[in-house]
Amino acid sequence: MNFLEGEVLLVDKPYGWTSFDVVNKIRWNLKRTLKVKKIKVGHAGTLDPLATGLLIICTGKRTKNVETYMAEVKTYTGTLLLGKTTPSFDLETDYNELFPVEHITGEKISAVAKGFLGVQEQTAPMYSAKQVAGKRAYLLAREGKEVEIKAHQITIEQFDVNIDRFPEVTFEIRCSKGTYIRSIAQEFGKRLASGATLIALRRTQSGAFHVSNAQSVDAWLNIINPETIP
Repeated sequence: MNFLEGEVLLVDKPYGWTSFDVVNKIRWNLKRTLKVKKIKVGHAGTLDPLATGLLIICTGKRTKNVETYMAEVKTYTGTLLLGKTTPSFDLETDYNELFPVEHITGEKISAVAKGFLGVQEQTAPMYSAKQVAGKRAYLLAREGKEVEIKAHQITIEQFDVNIDRFPEVTFEIRCSKGTYIRSIAQEFGKRLASGATLIALRRTQSGAFHVSNAQSVDAWLNIINPETIP
């Protein structure tokens, strides 16, 4: 593979890693292996640290395609827990409120899921990498600062749910660029007159790229340099 000229690496991002962690790990190993001081490496769409799955990494001249790849429709699978909320809308922060779930039926859950389909406005969570006044929103949130985040337009093309493990709801969702699944989970709970927290998330597809063709970070490091010790 010609990483300097440009390659697209499909990485199965591990739980707990930021997208930048993956980029930095791959960039450092490429520089060491190729014996260069600089090489372009970037990702095409951030995944939260607690999410796993498909992360598209571009090197060299292929970094020019990052914006194109980012604009593609994404597919995710995951689980939300009804009856509890956290400030971050996921498990990055502790549960802070409890809500009733006894009134929630399968019919109501299906109806709420269908209500998300189509074009709509969405506001990013405070605990997100969204830029606000030149600073990441999550940094402001950790400082206890309240800031206004402008809504942006998204499109939900598919939203399938399963309640076999109620009050957990497993789902598959296909959505446009810029969709925050944590915000979907939080709003899902509200629409059920309850609360909800995203407890698992995995990106399975972005455009024509699928996670089934992705490899682990260690596997890519071994491809970059077969002598690499994980």
